Parts: sequence; structure tokens; C-alpha cells
Amino acid sequence: MFTGLIETTGTIVSMRATAGAMRVVVAAPQLAGRWNVGDSIAVNGVCLTALEVQLDQGPDVGTFAADLATETVERTSLSGLEPGSVVNLELPTPAGSPMGGHVVQGHVDATGTIVSLVALHPGSDVSDWRLTVEVPLGMVPYIVPQGSITIDGISLTVARMDGQRIEVAIIPHTYHSTNLRGLLPGSVVNLEADVLSKYAVRQIHTNPSEWRLTPEYLLANGY
Repeated sequence: MFTGLIETTGTIVSMRATAGAMRVVVAAPQLAGRWNVGDSIAVNGVCLTALEVQLDQGPDVGTFAADLATETVERTSLSGLEPGSVVNLELPTPAGSPMGGHVVQGHVDATGTIVSLVALHPGSDVSDWRLTVEVPLGMVPYIVPQGSITIDGISLTVARMDGQRIEVAIIPHTYHSTNLRGLLPGSVVNLEADVLSKYAVRQIHTNPSEWRLTPEYLLANGY
């Protein structure tokens, strides 16, 4: 499990096709020594399994490889990244650790498109930003204003929603510490809805009669 609090950014070293799907190599020297082969690492919000690891010596210090399954290639933005692309990285949250962002599984629902990223105080190094993202129609039922959403692995709060467009506030720390600073209108980002909202919507669709608010229900439950 992850929380959507990005620990650092890394850089795509290579992306190549394999007999299965694709293999990506990521340079993350600031996290070197903190993972082993088989560990999970969230890359732009996608939970991947670290394979070949170069920890402490040689030209590839602090790099890891991961295989992208066909599902990952089709559902996320990772296969479209090029060498040099900056990616957000987060290691799993150990059990018992403080929960900072929200519950993030690293299971991307779909991709969205950056509409705009606007500084609210242009020219200031400590400006906050307003990010607008176009989301797929199928994700709309799982998103609510003031609810949580994960964008490229970053835990963010939906400030406003208008149809398929959502707006989120970006504080200076998040802007300067993640890949957001390099994204432009048209950039594709990975989206993960709050898992709690997904279970709630699923339950409503499975047993719609149990979720009807009637006077009898309200009285029975103390309203």
C-alpha cells in the first residue's frame, strides 16, 4: 500500500520491448539501498516489482528494472515515456506508520490529460498552482469535490469538478518535489480514484434497493 506522498523523483533510463510486454529501467539514486529484488515501487502511481537492482557501485548506481505487463501498457502512461522523463517514486508504507495522504493501491484506473497548470501568483517562488485535468467519463462516478484522487502517484484533493474536468490545488512543495513542474497541457497522467469510493459505488450498483433514502430508513437510523 502507498499513501500518495511522493518520496523523490527518478529518471527513465530505458524502455524496451521484451518477449512479454515491456521492460523499464529507472534511475533513483536517492532511494538506493532501500529496496531489494521483488519489492514494490510506485512509479508515477503504478505499482511495479523491482527486478534487476544496481545499488551502490558502477555507472547505473541506484537503478532498478521492472516489467510492464500488457494490462499496464494499455491502462497507464508508462509505455509512452522516453529516456530522461522524470517520474514520481514512492516506496510502500510500512505497517504501523503514520498515514499521510490517503490509501493508494498503485492500481491505475485510467489515464487523463492535463488541460492547464496555472500559477496563482506568477513570478513568485512560493506560488501555489491550479491544475486542471480531463478525466475519462467512466471515472466521473468515483470522483467527488473535496475527495481524494491520485494523479501520477500524487495524493491530491479535488477542489472543483465540472463534467469531466477536475481542478486540484497544488502547493509549492508538491510542485517543486514532483514531476508536475515538467508537465504541459496535453501531457498524459495516471489516475487512481479513491478505493473507498469505488467500493461504495460497487455496493450501490450491486444492491441498489439497500441504498434508497426513505423516511422509514431515516427514522430507523436516528435521523
